[in-house]
Amino acid sequence: MHLVVGLGNPGTQYELTRHNVGFMFLDELADACGQQFSQTKFNALTCRVQWKGHDLLLLKPQTFMNLSGGSVLEAVQFYKLEPKEMIVVFDDLDQAPGAVRLRAGGGHGGHNGVRDILARWGQDAFYRLKIGIGKPEHKTAVVGHVLGKFNPAELDELRQTTFKTAQERLLDVLKRA
Repeated sequence: MHLVVGLGNPGTQYELTRHNVGFMFLDELADACGQQFSQTKFNALTCRVQWKGHDLLLLKPQTFMNLSGGSVLEAVQFYKLEPKEMIVVFDDLDQAPGAVRLRAGGGHGGHNGVRDILARWGQDAFYRLKIGIGKPEHKTAVVGHVLGKFNPAELDELRQTTFKTAQERLLDVLKRA
């Protein structure tokens, strides 16, 4: 089994925001498998799916983004997972909108949700699946940008192209196992 964590903030006010692209990706993946997030475990919404021959536990922490590590650590310890068995999906300001980048190991890259996972687990060898959301022109506009909602054209691009590319990268990781 692999744990696929989507980072985001809980609550309807954060739905469809750039910072919640990790949640959105997992929702699309669950939907493609005919499943929904119906269980609450590890202070998270969870969904177990079989996808392209792989057993996945999809996890959406229901703490705020900056406290995601507690939920992730509970799941990792419960299932006795190794770092290579976890993929974290999140927004990346440093990538162009729609760009998808897979990285094994490393730091947090300025992302507070990943920072909390690293701090609580003490492991850094897990996979990071980064979905680009672009960076605003002015540094002072970052909060408004990440908490801003995708417009209809951006949502269409995410669902038609970006999430398909992200699924391909996820499958690349799963095939390595």
